[in-house]
Amino acid sequence: MPPTPPPEATDVFTHTRALIGGWSLPTTGDSTPQSLVIEVLVGVPSETRSNSTFPLIIKGIRQRAEVEMRDRPEVGDIKIVVRYLAPELFKPESFGRRSPAGAGPGRGTILIYPYDPAAVAAAAQRTKIVSVLESYRDLDVDFLDTDDAAGIDGLVARLHVAGHTRIGFASWHYPVAGNWVARRFGGFVTALKARGLRFEPTWALNVLPEERSLSTDEVAATAARHVRTSGVTAWVCAADHQAYPLVRGLRTEGIRVPHDCSVTGFDGVEPPAGLPRVSSVRVNHEHIGSSALTRMVNRIIYPSSPQRKIIVPTQLVPGETIAAPPLT
Repeated sequence: MPPTPPPEATDVFTHTRALIGGWSLPTTGDSTPQSLVIEVLVGVPSETRSNSTFPLIIKGIRQRAEVEMRDRPEVGDIKIVVRYLAPELFKPESFGRRSPAGAGPGRGTILIYPYDPAAVAAAAQRTKIVSVLESYRDLDVDFLDTDDAAGIDGLVARLHVAGHTRIGFASWHYPVAGNWVARRFGGFVTALKARGLRFEPTWALNVLPEERSLSTDEVAATAARHVRTSGVTAWVCAADHQAYPLVRGLRTEGIRVPHDCSVTGFDGVEPPAGLPRVSSVRVNHEHIGSSALTRMVNRIIYPSSPQRKIIVPTQLVPGETIAAPPLT
């Protein structure tokens, strides 16, 4: 993994035509290649950076910038400004005092991970927005996101085939939750019902509004208690960065994964040292980054084009954390 950036660090990458070998497409008529400045805001909570997918997304954005300059005569130099901004620091009132770096002609902002919808709405009044891995239902912004429900359904199917019938769902509490946890939880409930399996609300951690929010350690302790006293044999986590601490926490509680309890995640990130690879699903995050850059270039050049909503299918990561439930 690359070094972890500080909460509001900034990386600047300037891609120029002089650096792109083999470019020979001429401009046509009186048109002049338009230089672009694209801000990338990465909304990564500090506790999740070590298990995040955003470096691959940024890699895809940078690689696609070179392709856009090489293949499109209307595109000039592309400057990419990457900022790491915690979601709770991205506020609507910020846009009354200053313009975002992506504001102005030839400029736009790519958002990675969820931000407060009110802040996104305020930003969208000042700049062009493309959202990655979060959809904003009531905002007219382009987004690229994963097919969450289908991904979760595939994981529940694997657990069911392995013999699990008492399955819980675990997530974390976030300052800005976004819609992704709700979509994955909804896919989980639908997947259970499709297989005639029981949904027990007390086995849903940090997803129901009437329940008290649990810390990371409390999630593991509560999950372990349900394994021991309620007969839960598997936990579906909303993300890998939640699943790996759960596996570690269950170990601390004396519960072996997958011998005593199975665990699944979502995203397909690399496992931390000493932990088994979580059974999960993933998307090609470099491809998502590449598509986001192209969408932003098109949004800047064709600002009146219709809103685009792109849903990307997931691929199974078999992992090592699903086994048959223990005999009772």
